[in-house]
Amino acid sequence: MGLIKKQLTFLFYGFVFWLPVLLVVYIGMFIYSNADKIGRSMLDLAGDDTYLFSGIGLLLCLVIVYLSGILLKLTNVGKVLSRIPFIGIFFGQGEIMTIGRLSHMQPCLFLYSPTCISYGWILSEEKINIKNVKAQFAMINVYFANVPTLVTGQVFAVRKSSVMKLGNTSSDVINLLLYTFRSPAALEYLPWEDETQEEFEERSQQFGLNRPTISPPRN
Repeated sequence: MGLIKKQLTFLFYGFVFWLPVLLVVYIGMFIYSNADKIGRSMLDLAGDDTYLFSGIGLLLCLVIVYLSGILLKLTNVGKVLSRIPFIGIFFGQGEIMTIGRLSHMQPCLFLYSPTCISYGWILSEEKINIKNVKAQFAMINVYFANVPTLVTGQVFAVRKSSVMKLGNTSSDVINLLLYTFRSPAALEYLPWEDETQEEFEERSQQFGLNRPTISPPRN
């Protein structure tokens, strides 16, 4: 019985490997076939189709998509379209999250809840005013990545005291989020630039430390 179960496990892993591969191949062939037909139909309107080799329709579609991207990104067309109700959300001009952008951001830990510490990246710091008076605390905009996609996530506004900067690289955190693909030797906690040793020690108790030592800044 154990031998049969083991063979079924191998069969299951084989399906896990080939299913996404076949799905990608199928989607690619579907796009190629339909895009090529649409492109060839547009070229047929221009005249003789004697020199329309296979794939030229797809090439035309790629050129159209490329030129559309330039038009939307480098001109005001995208801004005009973004003002149209409902469909305007598809033409937003905001930046998107990428792995490359994550690799240059400051990784951190933050209190997702009083009992749950989560990994994230620091986007920016927001000053707070209360009736036109600057408050004694600030908010940190933290990017919380969804696993395993990482580039789809949410932005949380977290009190600065509830965010702990990490001296580890973004690659270390990415590997941790990918189900601890490769774990660093240790997490390195860093204080804020305007934080004293005593403030850092007191705040670090929320992150499981008793008597932390401030790590020297990295060059």
